[in-house]
Amino acid sequence: VADVSAYFPDRIPTPNIDRIARGGAGFDAGYATAAMCSPSRAGLLTGRYQNRFGFEYNAGSDERVEAEGLGLDTGERTIADYLRAAGLHTGIIGKWHQGSQPQFEPTARGFDEFFGFFAGATNYIEPDVPGVINGESIERRAGASFWKQILRDPGREVVSNADKYLTEEFTREALDYIDRNRDQPFFLYLAYNAPHQPLQTTQKYYDRFPDIADERQRIYAAMVSALDDGVGAVLDRLDALGLADDTLVVFVSDNGCAAYAGVCDCSLRGGKLTMLEGGTRIPYLMRWPRGLPSGATYDRQVSSLDVLPTVLQALGVPVPAEPRHDGADLAPFVRGTAKGAPHETLFWRSTPLAAVHQGPWKLWESRDGAFTHLYDLSSDPGETNDLAQSRADKVDELRGAFDAWSANLPPPAWDPRNIVINACGEEFRMGF
Repeated sequence: VADVSAYFPDRIPTPNIDRIARGGAGFDAGYATAAMCSPSRAGLLTGRYQNRFGFEYNAGSDERVEAEGLGLDTGERTIADYLRAAGLHTGIIGKWHQGSQPQFEPTARGFDEFFGFFAGATNYIEPDVPGVINGESIERRAGASFWKQILRDPGREVVSNADKYLTEEFTREALDYIDRNRDQPFFLYLAYNAPHQPLQTTQKYYDRFPDIADERQRIYAAMVSALDDGVGAVLDRLDALGLADDTLVVFVSDNGCAAYAGVCDCSLRGGKLTMLEGGTRIPYLMRWPRGLPSGATYDRQVSSLDVLPTVLQALGVPVPAEPRHDGADLAPFVRGTAKGAPHETLFWRSTPLAAVHQGPWKLWESRDGAFTHLYDLSSDPGETNDLAQSRADKVDELRGAFDAWSANLPPPAWDPRNIVINACGEEFRMGF
């Protein structure tokens, strides 16, 4: 959240992303369903905890994903499946990361068209193009080995655009998609990969931050600024075409900042890959002039699981009773017509790690007995004061809630990659 100036005004200016909050609703306690990108996106796309179908870890290398046929369970329906059945044209631009074999491709999962890449990460541009600023080691960025194929589907056309900055390319494609579909209802999943590593930008964005002395931080800020420009261009196009009032725009991230890369604010502990606030708490904004009040804020916890039911209900599309969906329609809560909270409790599982967030309380533990930590987020959002020993009753209560939630979940569908990361000076061991 610290990368968006609607939340942290003094870090990186994001005036266009902030427009969504000013013209709609900002959620102060938004969470992703995982602290890493691939499982989190599976939860977003299905509106179901990804643990319900075994998508518990990142799938691993591109070679493993292809060889072992890993991806989003083909028995799951995506938000695009529901919306295409309701008569909308459905498109995805950007990062997929839900499998690369034909049965997992976006056009097999409810999307009419796709422009982007299957992998978890790619170069944004060839490193040796004039005007490119590279923040990675020379070994990481040597040659074109980190460039993943950009495809246009249907047809699996390979697009040769490695000399163009990918964030700008995704924006250009998004504007073209909107122009082509302006006269019919459409759903666009614009899945920017920025600001994921590798750290790459162009002179245009780099020059905006001459006062940032740290080179990696400066490149990172430039990458966020390029993303913000893209969001602004999309909002401007919707305004220009007279589509803004009837278009629900949702801005969320798939996980927290990659603190292990040395580019984060560190105001929230842990960062990406950890179940601490720095890994799971995300910017979460919505704009829908005809359906939501402008300038609204909502402080109860919400989840990326809520995107699917909020979008479907906005269109009058019923959320199926089966399979079970885990999200809530957020619009009535923002309007003030719904009482209570969308979620009393949120859960995370990346076996053996587990987390439960209920009210102000956050339990984070390793179920193999390695550690148990309890935090009161209302007074300790930085999760520095461990109350597990003094509040054993609360540990037991939250542990019981987790056990009830996870009792009927299947085991992870594949094994994790075990790593150690250093995030803001603290070491974490985990599988992802």
